[in-house]
Formats: sequence, C-alpha cells, structure tokens
Amino acid sequence: MTADRKPRYPLIGITGWSGSGKTTLLEQILPLLIADGIRVNVVKSSHHDVTLEPPHKDSARMRRAGAAEVLLTSPYRFVITHELHGEKEPSLSGLLSRMQDADLTLVEGFRNEPIPKLEIYRPSLGKTPMYPDNSTIEAVASDTPRPANLRQGVVWLDLNNLPQIVNWLLDH
Repeated sequence: MTADRKPRYPLIGITGWSGSGKTTLLEQILPLLIADGIRVNVVKSSHHDVTLEPPHKDSARMRRAGAAEVLLTSPYRFVITHELHGEKEPSLSGLLSRMQDADLTLVEGFRNEPIPKLEIYRPSLGKTPMYPDNSTIEAVASDTPRPANLRQGVVWLDLNNLPQIVNWLLDH
C-alpha cells in the first residue's frame, strides 16, 4: 500500500468557519448514516496539540522517551500515535492510506484539499460564505433560504433537515 494511494470509497469534506456547527452536524448525521448500514470514517484536522492520555500514563511516557509510534490498545479501541518529531504533517491521502476502507469518509478540515465539499454556512456568524469562491464546494447546508444568485451546480440544503443532508451525502 503506497502512502498516497487513492481511496476506494467516497470522500466528502465538511467545511465552514469556526463555530458554524461542523462537528455538531457530524455528530447528528453519523448515527443516521450508521443506522442505514453505512460504514463511515471521519478524518478531523486540528490546529492544536492533541493529548490522548495524561502525561503520567505509559503511552505518553513512551512518546516522550522518543518512540516514533505508540499503539495503545484495550478491549474497546486502539489508537496509534505517530510523533512527527519535526517532520512535515502528512497529506490527506497519506493519512487516508492508514485507515481501513469505508463506505463513506467525511473529512472535517483540510479546507484547501481538492475534494468535493459540503459547506456549513450560518450568516449569523458574520463571516462571508466560502462557496462563491471555492469550486470544490458542491453543496451548502444553511439555516437561511437559498440565495437568488447561487452558483449553478451548488445544491442548497436546510441545515435543520438532517434527512435531506444525509440523502445528499448518500446520493453524491
């Protein structure tokens, strides 16, 4: 398996400004997709340092001691922590190559990746929408009506209509 292989499953980005409700929407639609028998992976990008275990726990101690990767496992889950040690952050395709295949992979973050995207847009945040200037945005989920000047080909979805959003994802 190469680090940059193409995923064999649909990949859709969830984008929007901070505070728009991307994570909340994912929390709401994941159970609906899973209830339909869809295996869903999620990739979540963060600009913050991520702590998976308290510093005094064994896996954190092994990372501090210099391990490149630590695999922590339990009867309930496992997690692989890869320390970059100054290396460049991996590409989205490189990260995807480490995941098992799924029926659908939703990507929160990676705003500049050339993948199809659903924008969460709330005018109440006081930010301009991304969809007019981003050709990778194929649908917008918003709490406001469809604007008259919507770019051709962009689907307008009701942010409060979860089945409509799920259907768009499944039909995409």
